[in-house]
Amino acid sequence: QVQLVESGGGLVQPGGSLRLSCAASGMIFSVHDMGWYRQAPGKQRELVASITTLSRENYADSVKGRFTITRDNAKNTVYLQMNSLKPEDTAVYYCHAAYITRDYWGQGTQVTVSS
Repeated sequence: QVQLVESGGGLVQPGGSLRLSCAASGMIFSVHDMGWYRQAPGKQRELVASITTLSRENYADSVKGRFTITRDNAKNTVYLQMNSLKPEDTAVYYCHAAYITRDYWGQGTQVTVSS
C-alpha cells in the first residue's frame, strides 16, 4: 500500500522559512515524478513545484526564486524548502507522486504564514 506522509508544516512569520518533507513507502520511489501542491481555503488545489525522476524541477510563478524542491531517492523522500514566506503562501500542502497512469496523494500539512 502506497503511503505519502508529509511533515514540517506549521506557523511562521512573514519572511520566515519552513522545510516540508514527504516520506514515501509502498512504492518504487525513484520511478515516480514527485510534486507539491497546495490548497488555500475557498481556492482550487494548485501545483507549487514538481521534480521528475531525472530531477528536473518546475515551479509555479508565484514561488520561483523562493521555494526549492529536491528529492533523495535513497531516503524515499521529497522536500520543499520554502523561504521568504508570504501570507498568501498559507495553505494545506500536499505531496503527490505519479507514475504512468497512477498517482497518489498525501494527507497534507498545514502551513500558516502570519504575524
